[in-house]
Amino acid sequence: MIFRVISDTGQHVGNLKKIRDVWKFKAIGYDSNGLVIPGGGPLTDRHNTVFDNPDPSLLTSRLLG
Repeated sequence: MIFRVISDTGQHVGNLKKIRDVWKFKAIGYDSNGLVIPGGGPLTDRHNTVFDNPDPSLLTSRLLG
């Protein structure tokens, strides 16, 4: 299962993926040509953050707080 993570400005900043019963945030960035940069973007320092569940308020506090 995968959820897109969208910033408050509507920018796609990553995905939340369930990998072997663990939820992980996978950061996504884009270059000037619009090509995907896996692990890049504004939340690159949060890449591979682990979550117990896909709770939106928990995501917000852990990724942005």
